Amino acid sequence: MTFVRRRLGQGDLDMFIAAHERLVEGRPGGRRLALKFVDLNGLDLSGRNLAEADFTGCALENARLVGARMNGAVLFCADLRGADFTGAQLVRADLRGACLRGASLMNADLTRADFREGVIAVPHATRGLAAVKHETRQGIADGATFAGATLDGGQFDGINAFRADFSDCSMRGAMLTGANLKDANLTGAMLENASVDGCNLEGARLTGAILTGVAFERATMTRTDMTGVLRGPSEDARSRAADLGERALDANAWAESGGVLGQPAIFDGEDLRPLGDRLKSLRLPGLSARHACLAGMDLRGIGLQGAALEGSDLRGCDLRGADLRGVRLNGALLNKADLRGANLGALAIGKDRSMPVILVEASLRFARLEGAILNGARLEGADVTGARIDAAALSDEQRGSISSRGAAAA
Repeated sequence: MTFVRRRLGQGDLDMFIAAHERLVEGRPGGRRLALKFVDLNGLDLSGRNLAEADFTGCALENARLVGARMNGAVLFCADLRGADFTGAQLVRADLRGACLRGASLMNADLTRADFREGVIAVPHATRGLAAVKHETRQGIADGATFAGATLDGGQFDGINAFRADFSDCSMRGAMLTGANLKDANLTGAMLENASVDGCNLEGARLTGAILTGVAFERATMTRTDMTGVLRGPSEDARSRAADLGERALDANAWAESGGVLGQPAIFDGEDLRPLGDRLKSLRLPGLSARHACLAGMDLRGIGLQGAALEGSDLRGCDLRGADLRGVRLNGALLNKADLRGANLGALAIGKDRSMPVILVEASLRFARLEGAILNGARLEGADVTGARIDAAALSDEQRGSISSRGAAAA
């Protein structure tokens, strides 16, 4: 006999959530939300603060959780089929044994979330908790959409994610041991140092994925599409790191001395990843790094006024607070780049002249641009799917050029 969950209506749920929000916000009258084995199918929890809430064994099929704040929440063995978690925060969430078949987790933050199998004590159909049955449930995400999500350090061991969409995800250090990703879409995924031992990648698409530090010797790779993947830096690139670092410091001295010392750097076509965070906060105006590889680098606070970065790979870069005035980024890859607070405004070059940032045909898929200055930036043909942009930072002309591409208002 199947266990029947107790049904909760939207009004009662809202009341319980309000009490939980009072608790997490430190206001009087708060109480932790702990709803176990409750039917919440189709209800709306969008935008609510559900940090540390407990939904063990709950049914949330087709529920709306868009933008919900669920860091540390317990969704152990929950039925989440078709649920919409778009843009939700689920850092360290417990999703062991959960069923996410057909769910949308697009652009969600699932850093260090746990998707492994779980063993749950299911209440008896008629005797309830007086007689329980222990069931082992595998994590299931068949057909789920994780496009643009952050899954760094996630535990996916043994999960079944047949035909799931992980395109443009950040999956740095994710554990995928024994996972079934047959026919999954991992196009452009950033899998640095992920573990894929025993992973089934048969028929999976890893086109353009970043695979630094990933060993596939023990994975099933039949019909796997590896076209255009980015591996780790070559031995030659690593050997050049010291020289490139010195040249960067020389260019910084040129900027600091007003052109008296040093000279601008030319890094066209270079793989700069072996430099790590050594470019952070440097002033490198006029840098030429066309078609260079800077994927995943820490470039916080860097000064790149008037730099030439056409066709460069800046996927996953941390560019928070960077001065990018007048930078040419035609055709550059900035997928999942963090540009919060960056200055992408025009660079004054004379009394009545200025140089705008050029992002024509650039890819900014799922990039973060909250608080970024975009005055005059040229965005024609730029792909801003899932990007988080402050609508007020854009002119009517800019909004018109990107609205059809699915930018997310921040």
